[in-house]
Amino acid sequence: MEPVLVGKEGTTSGDQDLQITLALEGDGGVIAESRQVAAGFLARVQSDHGLPVSQRAMDLTQLVVSELVTNARKYAPGPVLLDLRIVGDVVEVVVWDSDPTLPIARAADAGRVGQHGLEIVMAVAQGFEVQRELVGKRITARIALADDPGGAVSGRPPL
Repeated sequence: MEPVLVGKEGTTSGDQDLQITLALEGDGGVIAESRQVAAGFLARVQSDHGLPVSQRAMDLTQLVVSELVTNARKYAPGPVLLDLRIVGDVVEVVVWDSDPTLPIARAADAGRVGQHGLEIVMAVAQGFEVQRELVGKRITARIALADDPGGAVSGRPPL
């Protein structure tokens, strides 16, 4: 997996739009590698560009990446694309796969083992959407970079 980091100057209020795109193919190892890339991306966003990234945002982003990439690798044939991008004060986690079937969160069931990933993502994300594409689907989850997106910045460098 060869990550490509794309950065450009934003056009509003001096913000910088940052993005990394990964094509994922292979075994379950891509899931762990995706989490590592997400952590590295957010660390660079903070260290190189001075944007606040809380430990909570770091942890939740890795969790969301793990759940969405796992589902895509499990249920969709072929390649998976992972985009991470900073839009304002959130990180967008975007996963595209080739299966056109839209995911549906199941009703809560404490007795069910597994298949809680989508429920988890929807519970921790500030925003969540699914779009059918010409080929496959695109799932987007948004996570606030700071612990208090409407107030004080509480971000600290990742460990």
